[in-house]
Amino acid sequence: MRGARGVWSPPDLSLGWWPVFLRNLLVWRRLAIPQLLANIAEPLMWLLAFGYGMGALVGQVRFEGQPVPYLVFLAGGSICMSAMNAASFEALYSAFSRMHVQRTWDGIMNAPVSLDSVFVAEVMWASYKAAFTVTAILLVMLALGISHSPKLAVAWLVLLLASVAFSCIALVFNALARNYDFFAYYFTLLLTPMMFLSGVFFPREQLPAPLRIASDWLPLTSAVELVRPMFLDQWPQAPLRHLLVLLVTLGAAFWLALGLTRRRFRS
Repeated sequence: MRGARGVWSPPDLSLGWWPVFLRNLLVWRRLAIPQLLANIAEPLMWLLAFGYGMGALVGQVRFEGQPVPYLVFLAGGSICMSAMNAASFEALYSAFSRMHVQRTWDGIMNAPVSLDSVFVAEVMWASYKAAFTVTAILLVMLALGISHSPKLAVAWLVLLLASVAFSCIALVFNALARNYDFFAYYFTLLLTPMMFLSGVFFPREQLPAPLRIASDWLPLTSAVELVRPMFLDQWPQAPLRHLLVLLVTLGAAFWLALGLTRRRFRS
């Protein structure tokens, strides 16, 4: 049901999102294995090609003043990139299909389910898909012996937080899109720059000073700065600042995406 809440009013945080989440889960179970393989294949190819291929040429890179194997350096960044990509694709293409193309949201809201609950379900579902993907990738990395640090359990929680943040960011663009082509703006203007400026593939110290300063406040940078040290069995430096960046990004993107989604359904 489309309530009379204001566009920018506080969200309805009832448990009405849970049945919608379960509906998405039931639909997805039919394609879980092929989608899982597709989601983990690309990041693992990045890891194999750059980690083992380029890693054999690079050898080691300096991280926090110490030489570390490039493979481990890349693993800590690439798994954060995987969380970003998995959350973004689900909150863009799949959510847009349910909202605009298939009109699934309209059908759900014929039941006593609010738009806010449907929106929260999409956030949680995209985050779940991303968490499922990074968990599978993390297990493969453990099997390959890239890292066996017990701190990876904490890193998984950071990846979950990053997945929620990137789901909310992607849903901002979902609320503005009129067709699939609109998502090119997200990939060109936001996702790709973050991928190359956030220290996934090389130390950010190699960047020019203005770009390095700007990259300090990117959510992917904060995720990488928190997760990578844990792959090396270290605790991150300035964890509160990086956590604050992720939390502020999550809160602002959630509020903006929800408001834009409400406005779209009222127009």
